[in-house]
Amino acid sequence: MGCDNSKKMDGAAETEETEFKLDYEKFTLDNGLEVILHVDKSDPIVAVATVMHVGSNREKPGKTGFAHFFEHMSFNDSENVPVGANRKMIPEWGGSRNGGTWSDGTIYYEVVPTDAFEKILWIDSDRFGYMLNTVTKEALEREKQVVKNEKRQRVDNAPYGYTDEIIRKNLYPDGHPYSWTVIGALPDLQAATLEDVKEFYREYYGASNASLVIAGDIDITETKELVQKWFGEIPSGPEVSALSPMPVKLAETKSLYFKDNFAKLPELRMVFPTVENYNKDSYALQVLGQLLSGSKKSALYKTIVEEKKLAPNVGSYQNSSELAGEFIIRVRANEGVKLDEVKVAIDEGLQNFETNGFTDNELTRIKAELETQVYQSVATVLNKAFQLVQDNEFAGDPEQTIKDTEIIKNLTREDIMNVYEKYLNGANYVMTSVIPKDTPELAVSNATEATVWIEEVGAMAANEEVSQGAEAVYDKTPSKFDRSEPDYRAAPLLKMPDVWTGSLDNGMNLYGIENNELPLVNFEISITGGHSLDPAGKAGVASLMADLMNEGTKTKTAAELEEAIGLLGSSIYISSGSEEIAISGSTLARNFDATMKLVEEMILEPRWDETEFNRLKQELITSLKGREANPTAIAAINFNKLVYGANHPYGIPTNGTLQTAEHITLEDVKAFYNNLSPKAASFHVVGSVAKSKVENSLSSLNKNWNGEQIAIPNNPISENEIAGNLYFIDVPDAKQSVLYIGNIALSANDPDAKKLDFANEILGGGSSGRLFQTLRIGKGYTYGAYSRIPNRMDKAAFTISSSVRANATLPSLEIIEEMVTDYGPGFTEEDVELTKNKIVKANTRAFESFGAKLGMLSNISKYNKPLNYVDKEQALLAEMSLEDFKATINKYMNEKDMVYLVVGDKKTQLNEVKKLGKNVIELDIYGNKI
Repeated sequence: MGCDNSKKMDGAAETEETEFKLDYEKFTLDNGLEVILHVDKSDPIVAVATVMHVGSNREKPGKTGFAHFFEHMSFNDSENVPVGANRKMIPEWGGSRNGGTWSDGTIYYEVVPTDAFEKILWIDSDRFGYMLNTVTKEALEREKQVVKNEKRQRVDNAPYGYTDEIIRKNLYPDGHPYSWTVIGALPDLQAATLEDVKEFYREYYGASNASLVIAGDIDITETKELVQKWFGEIPSGPEVSALSPMPVKLAETKSLYFKDNFAKLPELRMVFPTVENYNKDSYALQVLGQLLSGSKKSALYKTIVEEKKLAPNVGSYQNSSELAGEFIIRVRANEGVKLDEVKVAIDEGLQNFETNGFTDNELTRIKAELETQVYQSVATVLNKAFQLVQDNEFAGDPEQTIKDTEIIKNLTREDIMNVYEKYLNGANYVMTSVIPKDTPELAVSNATEATVWIEEVGAMAANEEVSQGAEAVYDKTPSKFDRSEPDYRAAPLLKMPDVWTGSLDNGMNLYGIENNELPLVNFEISITGGHSLDPAGKAGVASLMADLMNEGTKTKTAAELEEAIGLLGSSIYISSGSEEIAISGSTLARNFDATMKLVEEMILEPRWDETEFNRLKQELITSLKGREANPTAIAAINFNKLVYGANHPYGIPTNGTLQTAEHITLEDVKAFYNNLSPKAASFHVVGSVAKSKVENSLSSLNKNWNGEQIAIPNNPISENEIAGNLYFIDVPDAKQSVLYIGNIALSANDPDAKKLDFANEILGGGSSGRLFQTLRIGKGYTYGAYSRIPNRMDKAAFTISSSVRANATLPSLEIIEEMVTDYGPGFTEEDVELTKNKIVKANTRAFESFGAKLGMLSNISKYNKPLNYVDKEQALLAEMSLEDFKATINKYMNEKDMVYLVVGDKKTQLNEVKKLGKNVIELDIYGNKI
């Protein structure tokens, strides 16, 4: 990659245009597979990404969701890889892998340490070209359950989950490839047959219908040879004819409403048909979306949020796909607001935009922010692989996104107004009013009720049990190469980044990692305290104060501050967590000094604007009300309340509750501000900036920011008698039950903290963990199941969590109970070695991104870890014996010490969970006993 040809951008302080590119080499195999190679030797890792040019747009009515379903099927077995190994082996090599499907394509991707490079080519090529013979009816039925659970979790059990389906059915005519959702309909999935799978594979999974990118620590010449070996024999497949753009026009505006079982807030969307990806108008529409709602000066924001106070925010954006596009305006309103008022406000905002347009600075700000986004989008080898592979397959040019950036930089005022007139002004659209089920009066007047197919909990098939089944019997596909698993290569050298440290006279400590791969800098000031210092009865003060500090300074209004940051291509955001206040952001390296001046202004000269405070308080209340619609949030909040008690900061959400928020005043926020002291602060910085430059840029902050040491209160965790109890919270008609199981364990400062982290790896550490392998792969009860222990200054809770099919609630609980009970006694020497191998190899990927490096610096400063703490933790792991693992499991993961929480449909599941034999206690959604 290279950056040169710099010149000044008009109107932006210190910003400049740069020519940016990713170096790559592209070639095509005889079977038609297009291959792109990119060398990046900054870390000993390799990313592999394959795009198949087939998405839900190739499906047929009655067989919807099939492209996504086939993606799931592809992760099962293949001819030359052991049964079940595809999902387990890659994490055991220290890698990660996943896939995704959208309307136009399917992507498969992996990142592994360099020693597993050829292994990933082996497993990836086998999935691509040698999986069809291994598909069995049992595997088909098992994966159906997984995909159905994914739909239940993401769509059926989520507020506003059906909105996409309603829009697609009404925006696109019957039979249009975008008239159904990517995930499809449950009846269609249930009806899928083995022959459907084979037909889909034969039609679309040929080598000539794909692009492959390999990026990272590779040798070009050798990699070409390996690609030819592993991928060269995959059949080309039949020619897949390209689909031409299929934009739509609406003969009339359609207004629909839907009574949502989970939503607590009314939401309005307006969707205008536009143009496909890479169309010249799509770039101007992207910028139009930002100009309409992307800043405090934007027309829709000023009308809807600032003037009429109908909603906490508004979004507008262009969504382009291969065949067509949509421009979307979306407003989730405050509780009880009639969407007729929102619609009137949108119309007024659009009229104001049409009349008054936008300033030159607004357009310049968007272009400056875009430059930073381009660099951030290629900050890891996997992100580079994503960009190269998708641009190659859908635009025919791996550099198309970079060229798009240049197009956007050159857009004019006339370009923006032309697309506004062409696609929005006076155009027909689809409008959806999604409202809480008991408040149909909030919908836009005269809207027609939308219909969707909804699964009934009580009608779920009781016999949806699946199994591994017998292996398929087949003749192996002949090959001129030995397609058995290749050996590991030379072990990569794990090298922690060099960390520099320092301190300022005002007491703030400095921690940095200089990295010059990209002209970017990421930073964070972490100030101990946060939510843990909230006054009694006023939880959420720290969070509200942090939010208000983003809304202007003494000399700048909120809009002026936002513009000043944006013109630098920077971001600065102040937030509150359980244990700290964070001032975090990113900037182009050349604008680091100017960005730090704005950081100083935000810290030392908050505006304390009463109008902004009132708006933010209303936004908080709206957010807290919306949270009541989310079964997963209900479970997480109440689990913490159970194990920590109602008075411990960890037992109360960081942004408070509806009850605490009501009592917070502007004076409370101002008083809390006194807790921000440099003596409790650490500055973390990663990127293209030297220590001397950092110290110089912070000299003014060092001089002007002073304060005393802040005392952090000791909040004892109340002793409670909840171990062994099962708590149940009713969410009527929930298609899934959310499970939280665990109890208080230990602090990140405890000498046993890493031991527990290591000991959890086999049970719930990702997709290769036993929870995931059993509940998802073995039984098809869930989309995912994990266990973890977070890092906390105070004691953290060891937690097992999953969302399972409603009528699989009891068997899932029984499996978890048995698995945890047997975990310690059944832990073996083989498990010890597997744990050590996985963690050591995964560390090769642990510090690649700027965010990961910042996290490393945070660990060093917050928990007083040595600069080489990862080396020390690896040494600790190497020394752990089987007895050490067993002792850790018995001490912190004892099933008898755990509390169980289930959030689900009481009507069908309460009596079922009572069969587990535990003491069952009912709670309401706020954690009060019923």
